[in-house]
Amino acid sequence: MTAPSMSLSEQMLRRRPVIGAPVAHGASDHLKRSIGTFQLTMFGVGATVGTGIFFVLSAAVPEAGPAVIISFIIAGIAAGLSAICYAELASAVPVSGSTYSYAYTTLGEFVAMGVAACLLLEYGVSISAVAVGWSGYLNNLLDNLFGVQIPQALSAAPWDANPGFVNLPAVILITMCALLLIRGASESALVNTIMVIIKLGVLLMFAVIAFTAFNTDHFAGFWDSGFAGITAAASTIFFSYIGLDAVSTAGDEVKDPQHTMPRAIIGALIVVTTVYVLVAIAALGSQPTAEFSSEEQATAGLSVILENITGGTWASMVLAAGAVISIFSVSLVVMYGQTRILFAMGRDGLLPSMFAKVNPRTMTPVNNTIIVAVVVALLAGFIPLDYLLDMVSIGTLVAFIVVSLGVIILRVREPDLERGFKVPLYPITPILSIAACIWILSGLRWYTWVWFGVWVGVALLFYVFWGRHHSALNPGASDGYIPSAVPGDDDVMFVTEPENHHFVTPPKDQT
Repeated sequence: MTAPSMSLSEQMLRRRPVIGAPVAHGASDHLKRSIGTFQLTMFGVGATVGTGIFFVLSAAVPEAGPAVIISFIIAGIAAGLSAICYAELASAVPVSGSTYSYAYTTLGEFVAMGVAACLLLEYGVSISAVAVGWSGYLNNLLDNLFGVQIPQALSAAPWDANPGFVNLPAVILITMCALLLIRGASESALVNTIMVIIKLGVLLMFAVIAFTAFNTDHFAGFWDSGFAGITAAASTIFFSYIGLDAVSTAGDEVKDPQHTMPRAIIGALIVVTTVYVLVAIAALGSQPTAEFSSEEQATAGLSVILENITGGTWASMVLAAGAVISIFSVSLVVMYGQTRILFAMGRDGLLPSMFAKVNPRTMTPVNNTIIVAVVVALLAGFIPLDYLLDMVSIGTLVAFIVVSLGVIILRVREPDLERGFKVPLYPITPILSIAACIWILSGLRWYTWVWFGVWVGVALLFYVFWGRHHSALNPGASDGYIPSAVPGDDDVMFVTEPENHHFVTPPKDQT
């Protein structure tokens, strides 16, 4: 495709229309609407509860000590402020793509591409990190049930503290999630809902048992790690709040998205924050802080705590089984979110149209699901967990900042746009959200920023040399358009009927 006549700066600043967004040549127009409020709320809980509780405590407690409880609260407040902003944008621009689509609508194409890079990093690395944690709990479960474990060579990455050849369980988990997602969104939502209910029950069981060993002496030296330690732990913990972003990737598959999405985001936030704080307090009260950094607890922390409390394996076995199920649901929903972001980018023309082609039988983007599975399986199989966590946090925080800024911009630019939910205390809430996220970002390590800058730089170069030339906003680059505010099965408006037609729904005069 030849370059459009407009200047580079005009291309970089052009915005995706709030109503009437174009669809790139060869891309499918939409996905199937099959998800309701409860299932979408469970998506948010499923993608969030599990990562932060089942194995991040062993990384966060050594940084902040008992004050890690404050770190959880700070991360929850920052995520809460951002979640409220997400709720407004999700009700105003309820399409797949999450923060990427919101940035495209408010800040322009170039910023949207940078945000997309953040999201793809955030989701891809998160899936890998969660899969690595799943491997540790699976080994704990197998040991409790059968007295066997997967050999170190097949359950650890080459650069782990105790190196292996490949983390095979992590690769298998990602493969199972990909196969389920290919089957369909409604099937994935049902399986996730069942797993979320199980995981909440297991975590409640942990809290009840852990409180039987509660000792206030374990909170001695509460502030010893100082403000810097609390901030560093909050930065590590924050990556688990990716689930709130995952809810907003489902815009094309939700019934009544303008009302369903805000309710699901806020509902998931309430459940997640409550569970995180409850379990953190119970865990910290049940054992000395120093034990969280032990090698044994680094791979299956909560399960080991219960084993130490009960003196046996039954409770540990139940929790390990719950963790295996729980972390499966996290991987499932986060992978779902990444495939929908790629779908949105392909539909907008900023990625090849193959990413936005939908299987006519399952109504799922099979191509990009397979690509995502291959990439994250390689990360999970060969990269250690502690190398992955901070990369997720930085992507999540940048995305949250963009969403909060987007609320302000869209209020100014489109004051009369229909919104199913409005941020309370505007503009104080989005400004506080931005400030809280910037503060948590300050706790990240310098090398995390370096790798982040390299990744975003590569994505922006891809935009300059390829994406801007293929954008659906270029003259003659689209087959039609969809009304972004309320997209539906038959709401595609065709400019010309493409020769190689990949749309799921035919024009109305052909139905």
